Amino acid sequence: MYARILVPTDGSDHGQLAAEHAMDLADRFGGAVDALFVVEEAGPSGHWDFEVEKQEAAGERALDAVAAMADERGVVLERHLRRGTPAEEIVDAAADYGVDLIVMGTQGRTGFSRIATAGSTTERVVRLTEIPTLIVGGAGVEKV
Repeated sequence: MYARILVPTDGSDHGQLAAEHAMDLADRFGGAVDALFVVEEAGPSGHWDFEVEKQEAAGERALDAVAAMADERGVVLERHLRRGTPAEEIVDAAADYGVDLIVMGTQGRTGFSRIATAGSTTERVVRLTEIPTLIVGGAGVEKV
């Protein structure tokens, strides 16, 4: 039923919760998971290059965490780091990778990156894609 599942992550608790659900589904249906982190590219050059490098490093850590989950469960995983607008990159990645399902958390980024875009990334993905999307609520996520 779900041969290939895309789980976008931003390293947040909500992203981790979504990744756990993606792993459960992949394990149950014998599917594979594509883990995706999107580096937002915007703003003036100069100091922005440093911000992009920081985001890439955070992305690798977030993908490492999802890969560890996959290893624990014996789920096949492919890692992807893309650059662009998160919602658009997620929708494009889902089409590029031929996924059957997208699994996303309800909350994630905060601060400037959240304010700079109208609406949530999850909401925009749901509006832009025709691929079924499972939205994992974060009410049970413990706040630090």
